[in-house]
Amino acid sequence: MPKNSPPINTDGLAAAIKQWGQELGFQQVGIADIDVSNAENHLNAWLQAGFHGEMEYMQRHGSKRSHPEELVPGTITVISARLDYLPEGRVSMRGQLENPLDAYISRYALGRDYHKLMRSRLQRLASRIEAEIGPFKYRVFSDSAPVLEKALASKAGLGWIGKHSNLIHREAGSWFFLGEIYTDLGLPIDSPVKENCGTCTACLGICPTRAIVAPYRVDARRCISYLTIELHGSIPAEFRHALGNRIYGCDDCQIICPWNRFARQTLETDFLPRFGLATAQLLELFGWDEETFLRRTEGSAIRRLGFERWLRNLAVALGNAPASTEVRAALQTRESYPSALIREHVQWALDRHQHESTAST
Repeated sequence: MPKNSPPINTDGLAAAIKQWGQELGFQQVGIADIDVSNAENHLNAWLQAGFHGEMEYMQRHGSKRSHPEELVPGTITVISARLDYLPEGRVSMRGQLENPLDAYISRYALGRDYHKLMRSRLQRLASRIEAEIGPFKYRVFSDSAPVLEKALASKAGLGWIGKHSNLIHREAGSWFFLGEIYTDLGLPIDSPVKENCGTCTACLGICPTRAIVAPYRVDARRCISYLTIELHGSIPAEFRHALGNRIYGCDDCQIICPWNRFARQTLETDFLPRFGLATAQLLELFGWDEETFLRRTEGSAIRRLGFERWLRNLAVALGNAPASTEVRAALQTRESYPSALIREHVQWALDRHQHESTAST
């Protein structure tokens, strides 16, 4: 801020920031201090247990993740915002999961990639603050840097961290994105909300691979989102059947969560499904060539997966599908694919169908 500037009415500014955030389309904005020591302890224990798997970036930045002032010097408060993204109701999602020939894609990835949209909107909020008070130090993030965003959002009163490790809002569930503005403004902070999971363990019970090994403790190495998105190599055989028809991520723990009965469908058109991906069939997607994949995932988070892992995931899903001439024929088209990774998963799928065919005769 410029020298000799008049003192800021921080209470009034905080209220204005929340109002401006809602005008920009955020469902909620809160303000937190930067002490996330409890979350830091949880993170360190999680890393020491090896639960991060191949996500080396989770430990790459040392203490910057849990010390905002190290990531952005001068930071003393964090403005946290949430933006709802749910594109459809739970009945539709369950219906697609229950049809083994449908391709299930995590609902956050059906529309445009949220990273740019969130950062752009946060930048507009920061510019609005700057227009009001003059220049100040800040930096915007949305899952784009070593930030403990759920811990900060929880401190800012946007919800509590549930037993599945997602943030839950009492009136909005958990279908939302988070973003932050790290700032040197001395703003009044909001109070955290009470944790309201109670004795419920629905998310632990529904997890197809039992990745939620204890309340608030997720072993990413078992998580379908990790296996289908973060893992670059072979999906461990022990988990392949449990993937079912999930080809990109998994929403089971959110679909089952009782608090999500209050979730509202998004008004953001950018988050609505594109290219028919919400109702796509496995055989259709497995038939795409790389050019089609790149064209139909343009602007989507799915594109970062790459065509090879896209086919890997689809091969597993087809291995889990009911045996049919069409499914076997589709798999056989990739039986001699140049990628050893694809050949391995295709062969697993074909062997599985062969075993089922033999067992039924």
